[in-house]
Amino acid sequence: MTRVTVENLWKSYGDQTVLENINFVTEPGSFISLVGPSGCGKSTFLRMMLGDEAPSKGRILIDGVALEAEPSPDRGVVFQKYSVFPHLTALQNVMLGLEFAGSPIAGRLFGRARRQARAASLEMLQGVGLEQSANKYPSELSGGMQQRLAIAQALVKKPKIVLLDEPFGALDPGIRAEVHEIMLRLWREEGMTIFMVTHDLSEAFKLGTRVIAFDRRRTRPEELKAYGATVTFDLMVDGKIIPPRPETPAPLAAAAQ
Repeated sequence: MTRVTVENLWKSYGDQTVLENINFVTEPGSFISLVGPSGCGKSTFLRMMLGDEAPSKGRILIDGVALEAEPSPDRGVVFQKYSVFPHLTALQNVMLGLEFAGSPIAGRLFGRARRQARAASLEMLQGVGLEQSANKYPSELSGGMQQRLAIAQALVKKPKIVLLDEPFGALDPGIRAEVHEIMLRLWREEGMTIFMVTHDLSEAFKLGTRVIAFDRRRTRPEELKAYGATVTFDLMVDGKIIPPRPETPAPLAAAAQ
């Protein structure tokens, strides 16, 4: 289980401040929904969580350790656009991450290691309901199936944290509800911590154990560059089943400013 601590986080590009003074602590196994208007820095925050970008000030801690300044296997990511390789089958898409992890130079496993990677990938495809489509290419899959494949890609290496950047926005309502249920089941089974950016408030409250909103508090023209978005509300969502934890975490001490 993974606790994330965000301390006095700021992000600026030149003289333009995007995020200011972000502070919160997540409990292990949380499903955090990040909401707010377009351009308020939600995806920027997700990129900092991924390690693609560094904070301008402040820090992010994972279980008390400063976040690595580059992507790593302990963080998986799913984007709105299906991030799958069109020239690989569904099974090959899922296996690829395991192959690069086990053989960084060749990008290919052999013998027992390959059999183990194949078995793990088939198990993950089964988990997202794609076991019958293992040998199909992405062009042969529907949009919902491609997004399930992207989820399998992100989860096959058992990351501690999963980052979802509007992953369900392009799906029609029926398929979206189906993928929601798959995501919730995998979250409960794997016990990971999830951060999901969404513009859909009903989705945020349906999936999240906690909803955090980013927005600007200072909107006068002379303030727009010097100040950015911050946490404007932070709400625990009642009635959610949080994955079991090996020990009771310390009480949350941090609150949004």
